[in-house]
Amino acid sequence: MGANEPVPPPPTRPQSPFYSIKFFVLCHSLLSLSQLLVSGYMKSSISTIERRYGLSSQKSGLLAAFNEPGNTVLIVFVSFFGSRVHRPLFIGGGALLACMASLLMATPHFLSGLYEYTDQISLSGDNSSGLCQSESTFLTSSSNQSCSQQESPAQKVVYPLLMLGQLLLGIGAVPIQPFGISYIDDYASKKNSPLYLGILLAVTSIGPAFGFITGSIMLGFYVDFNKLSKDQINLNHKDLRWVGAWWLGFLVASCLLFLTALPYLFFPRIMPKEDGADDDESTTESKQQQKRPLQELSLLQFLKSFPRITLRTLRSPIYLLVVLAQVNLAALLAGLATFMAKFIERQFSQTVSFSTMMIGGVCIPLAVLGTVLGGALMRRLNLSVRSASKLCTAAILLGLLCASPLLLIGCSTQKVAGVFPPSSDALSCSAGCQCSQEAFNPVCGSDGVEFRSPCHAGCVTMETDVSNKAINYTGCRCVGGLGFASPGTCGSGCSHLLLPFMVLIGLTAFIASFSQTPSYMMILRTVPAEDKSFAVGVQYMLFRVLAFMPGPVLYGSVIDTTCLLWGKKCGKQTSCLYYNLDRFRQRFLGLMVVFVCGGLLCFLLTMVVLRKRRGGGQDPEPGCKGGYELVNGEKTPENSKETKAKGMKT
Repeated sequence: MGANEPVPPPPTRPQSPFYSIKFFVLCHSLLSLSQLLVSGYMKSSISTIERRYGLSSQKSGLLAAFNEPGNTVLIVFVSFFGSRVHRPLFIGGGALLACMASLLMATPHFLSGLYEYTDQISLSGDNSSGLCQSESTFLTSSSNQSCSQQESPAQKVVYPLLMLGQLLLGIGAVPIQPFGISYIDDYASKKNSPLYLGILLAVTSIGPAFGFITGSIMLGFYVDFNKLSKDQINLNHKDLRWVGAWWLGFLVASCLLFLTALPYLFFPRIMPKEDGADDDESTTESKQQQKRPLQELSLLQFLKSFPRITLRTLRSPIYLLVVLAQVNLAALLAGLATFMAKFIERQFSQTVSFSTMMIGGVCIPLAVLGTVLGGALMRRLNLSVRSASKLCTAAILLGLLCASPLLLIGCSTQKVAGVFPPSSDALSCSAGCQCSQEAFNPVCGSDGVEFRSPCHAGCVTMETDVSNKAINYTGCRCVGGLGFASPGTCGSGCSHLLLPFMVLIGLTAFIASFSQTPSYMMILRTVPAEDKSFAVGVQYMLFRVLAFMPGPVLYGSVIDTTCLLWGKKCGKQTSCLYYNLDRFRQRFLGLMVVFVCGGLLCFLLTMVVLRKRRGGGQDPEPGCKGGYELVNGEKTPENSKETKAKGMKT
């Protein structure tokens, strides 16, 4: 009986879900969702981390971009190893590293003490609310105690720990997408492979949106809700000093990463082909493809040849122009994802959690929808390379037209005594109050003028509710009219403009994202088949070096130039308290328009190059040898009847 049995694997193997490519697609979709959720959550929490630990926007931008260096360096090795390694194990190992990195990101919360903000009411009942008084001995002692905590060793390692966590997150993400996509493509049937990759792409697209939505939920909780009782929390969501539970999402993401990493420990290195009908043909082909890299280059030879191959790839004008266009759009995306929630919060006087929800619930889904429809449109119309360049140019041009009015939607900075407009005698009325220079507890006077604290408003008494929370400040010397002030900022007065702003920014994201799929296809159609994988690898490397790393830092630096008043704690500068909202809007959105114009210029140049090539009939399509163009995946003599009849269509 044993002699008559077929050679295939034992009966238990096919019954195991770990020998099913469908189950691998399910697991990889869940892992990709979890990994990108961490990335999106980090972006959604960056302004809260900035406020909690007194960072400048430039520093927080650097923190947001610090997952890219390790990713950029190691992605080169991924392109070399390919199928030489046990890909599922490497994916699982990367996910577990990302899990530990996510835990590390939450660690500073547990190393730090309670979040201390200026002019808070002491839990012991002492009056440290920052009222106008002739003596401030308690404030001084409280400040000294706070400074000793600020200079503790635990507090000093917060920023390095966050940076290390980001670096490890980037390293852990390296094998997940490349190895996962290649594994699916190797063992899925030719019929199902595009469907599986499409599912993976869709999940990859919505991952950051889930991250922002998770951030919106978590930032609704007070940062120290696990250390304080509900009646001890005196801030509300609208207070400019509010800090949400930024650390909580990293713990949730860490659990998700751990659970989704476990299945990869059980997937085989080589999986049976999904469809037995094409085993003879495609399995032989895949085995040949897996054997070739082993016989081609050693790692040292690969590293030596890498710069030469990169330069050869970049010599293609169409490839270079399209990648530069995508770099402009990627830098735009990196900056907006990091700081758009902060912009909405300040410009339209919204809470952090609501602003984050606007990004995750409106902008990202519309961008994903535009990407999908752009790919469907290209497939439906069977667009050529020239037509794809026209579609990209039209999409970016329409996006620019939609984005330009955003520069005009907003209000000027509210009047803040002694801050905006600048005035030396604005606070002379509170000169005898001995107000702390570090005080920040905004109050809105009955005359519509905002003050940095009740002390700066000259308020001498405070009305509280049963839970000891301030509800009104009275006897305010610097406030005109009725002479009282309410807790909280007066706001920019622009909340009614949020709806048209979100409509325009959502429309811009939707239209501009139509260019994503056609631009990728332009790259794949204008390089030789043997260089496609490498060309895509170089493309992503350029994204990281030229866009994802410098983008958030550049945006953060620009935002810092619009600061009117920097916070201070223990004599050291912390995060910005007030921005010039006109400059903030003009420079932040103006930088967005600059990047859009850069992408538009590159796409226009691709149209010019392609038109010259078609008109001259001399220069071959980039990446093709001997005057050949890629037509329906095959090399066809340039200017032949078949080429002209099919219009360079692939």
